Amino acid sequence: MTGWGLFLAALATFLLSHMIPARPAVRGWLIGTLGRTGYFAAYSLVSVAVLGWLIIAAANAPYVEVIPPFPFFRWVPLLIMPVVCWLAIAGLSIQNPFSFGGLGHRPFDPENPGILRTTRHPILVALMLWAIAHLLANGSLSHVILFGLFAGFAAMGMALIDRRTARNMGPDWHRLSCNTARLSLRAPRPWPRLWVWLTALAVYAALLHLHEAVIGLSPLS
Repeated sequence: MTGWGLFLAALATFLLSHMIPARPAVRGWLIGTLGRTGYFAAYSLVSVAVLGWLIIAAANAPYVEVIPPFPFFRWVPLLIMPVVCWLAIAGLSIQNPFSFGGLGHRPFDPENPGILRTTRHPILVALMLWAIAHLLANGSLSHVILFGLFAGFAAMGMALIDRRTARNMGPDWHRLSCNTARLSLRAPRPWPRLWVWLTALAVYAALLHLHEAVIGLSPLS
């Protein structure tokens, strides 16, 4: 299978790998079987593997130009990806009762929600920024479909998860979420610890280093 067929197969696999575990019964069973930490670790590994396959399939699909390759757009990912890495690591580093992530050990504090004061969905915001940046830098039809779906998935996901979480929490929703936001420009309180910043920087450097080997194109070229 090659070309558009491979791209569509990878896209379908990626969507199913996120939709099925998101169902409450499946998610509950997986967490009960693997434990919370094991579930999120396995979920992250599978997501990264399928995502890599999907990106490679999009790059190998027939080229149809949608967005002209303006030189400035090639630099957008270099400027946005440090923020993406920071949001993702910060989101994973704390307990998050509202959305994806939440590998931290400290209980969630509604008075000091950390990165959740900026967004309750740091992983989804990171995904949305990553998608928008790469959509502008890769304007072929396959990439517009790929990254446009990711950006839309992240934006809709934030609204749907908020609605579901508010329903599940009931009266506790307002008390727990009053100092958080779906997406805002408010600074985190408190700011993530130093190791979060250093880890985000290391992840960004690793992505720069591995991009050409994995994707076949250097972001610095």
